[in-house]
Amino acid sequence: MTSIDNVILKSTNPFDNYRSVNFWQPQKQPEPVVESIHQDAIATIEETLDQVVQDHCTRTVMLQGDPGSGKTYLLGRLKKKLNHKAFFVYIKPFPQSDRIWRHILRYTVDSMIQVPEGQKDSQLMLWLKSLSAFTKHSLGARVLKDNFWELFTSDRKHFINHLKNTYKQAGIYNADNFFGVLHDLTNPELYTSACQWLQGDDLSEESLKELGVKGSIDTEEAASETLANFGRISAETQPIVLCFDQLESIARLLNGSPDLQTLFSVKTKIHDENNNFLIIISITTDTWRQNESRIDQSHKARIDTEAYLKPISLKDAEFLLATRLSPLHHQANSRPNSPIYPLTQQVLGEEFKRGKTNPREALMFGRDVVQDYKKWLAGGQQGSFKPTKKKKTDESDREELLANFKLKWIEDFNKVQQRITKVRQESSPELIQMLQEGLTALQAEEVKTPLLTGTKFASHSLSYKMSGKPERIGVVWTEDQNMGTFFHVMEACRKAVEKNLCQTLYLVRAEGLGKPNNKGYKLYTKIFTGSPHHRITPNPLSVQYLVTYYDLVKDAREGDFVIRGETIGLKNLQALIRESEVLQDCPLLQDLEIVPGSPIKPPSLEPVKDFLLNFVITQQFLGRQTLIQNASSQFPDVDESQIDQLIDQLCQEDKIQILDPRAKPKAQLVCLVPKAS
Repeated sequence: MTSIDNVILKSTNPFDNYRSVNFWQPQKQPEPVVESIHQDAIATIEETLDQVVQDHCTRTVMLQGDPGSGKTYLLGRLKKKLNHKAFFVYIKPFPQSDRIWRHILRYTVDSMIQVPEGQKDSQLMLWLKSLSAFTKHSLGARVLKDNFWELFTSDRKHFINHLKNTYKQAGIYNADNFFGVLHDLTNPELYTSACQWLQGDDLSEESLKELGVKGSIDTEEAASETLANFGRISAETQPIVLCFDQLESIARLLNGSPDLQTLFSVKTKIHDENNNFLIIISITTDTWRQNESRIDQSHKARIDTEAYLKPISLKDAEFLLATRLSPLHHQANSRPNSPIYPLTQQVLGEEFKRGKTNPREALMFGRDVVQDYKKWLAGGQQGSFKPTKKKKTDESDREELLANFKLKWIEDFNKVQQRITKVRQESSPELIQMLQEGLTALQAEEVKTPLLTGTKFASHSLSYKMSGKPERIGVVWTEDQNMGTFFHVMEACRKAVEKNLCQTLYLVRAEGLGKPNNKGYKLYTKIFTGSPHHRITPNPLSVQYLVTYYDLVKDAREGDFVIRGETIGLKNLQALIRESEVLQDCPLLQDLEIVPGSPIKPPSLEPVKDFLLNFVITQQFLGRQTLIQNASSQFPDVDESQIDQLIDQLCQEDKIQILDPRAKPKAQLVCLVPKAS
């Protein structure tokens, strides 16, 4: 028979994860929902959405809350609850203010190509099929009888003309190209290229020819007008909900503050000129208070509704804690009387004397209590259990923090590897921003953007210095497929070299260089063949490292990066990056000589062994089988028998120990070897 205490002792802490992410990112298991938490805010936003559904007039909601109140999590709840009556778009922080429209368009389409839960088609195809051009007019009687969809999609010219006639009063921008690409969405062979065109990718001449369009969306005006097209022809479809999140990481002004004025200017233009959008701006209360005075009154007047994430009651906190503890309770042969066992209402009241808290604080407290309880159980259950404030030496405290960070890195990195499979999944400006953050964390000096000043490609470039060296190093990262664009990038590189803006210039590019007789190829050969300038061909692995770190940077800036109950700011994150050396194996950083290159080695089990030790450090006590299962989930290519052997090695090295070595392996408990006093 398995008691609840035995289950708790052998299991991982159910409160280890506090982080919510972009609601379109895949998650291993859905986050539990407590319906009563922030119910007022959800009702306010749903009511505003219903108004847009009724009259198709665009509206704006300001969603405010403190760090830890659950803003990003709430956006995910809204998407889950309301995706049946609206299309949901998650807009990541924009890296450059002068490219904001292209950024918004890119991530609008990126979200629209996602498939909602319970659907077979993407949001984009659901939106296309619901246009009034296909659901009304004289075709009404035939729609259900004659396969109208095949009727229109079989003839591209007829498709374009029908949409042009239907929406001739709407003022569609670039109508032939836009409607033509919408038609290409119905062709499986052209679907990917059509999505890339709508996103604003600079496609190759061959791809443009296949789509029958003259050029890519390469200006702010074109991006703005293309986004507006979605509203102009969708007056009778479901609204599109644009969710702007993590605003602490948007482009910054010269004084270091986030460029909210540019964001609100864009918001006002969408609000005033486009139909059928709901704009949700998620912002921390302090950030809004500090920057509100910088926003023009005309833009603030376009905020239709404000929703606030208030502190939650202790009753709601109990419900939240119970959702995390429930899986453990279900494993016990006899369930505890309290759904929050081993916590109690008394200890909650003593911790939160005001009778209020926020979701993160409640989860962090739950984690600390469970850790204390596991320690008390393993120590022989002397006296009655009382949670205590931890008193550790700085050294052991840092050791546990570093171990937790390494585990979090592995978990996040594995998720990013599943999500990012191509270099071009991120735009060149974002790749440069991510590289800039990585260089800064690794203490490169005078990291500056841009290098290619005064050009269309300024956002594709940066420069820096190596520690102790006077030479400036330049980096240009461009993945545009169009060879005409590539030539202009090479021209900008040539001028930068002639002006001696840097002494070494790296071209980072995974895409091809074109044919030897192309002007761009010839200019590339002249600049980058031989020393001191070089080309680096990045692989998806490099991007996966940069994306993983940048995701943590955004959380740290928002005050949402929490490890072991401690909120980690940006400077502490940078220190952890250096101390943990998790970026050491990033090929791009090795090629730039920011981190030492490592010789090619056969696959090693050292990362698995390091994971096992760090996991025991963070959990203090857990079952041997639980440890093996967690290692297997992070390293699926490693056999459980190998993991078992690594546990034995750590025991032999006196780093961990088995508390009951004579018990069967599934019943054994693992913990750290106590340090000599």
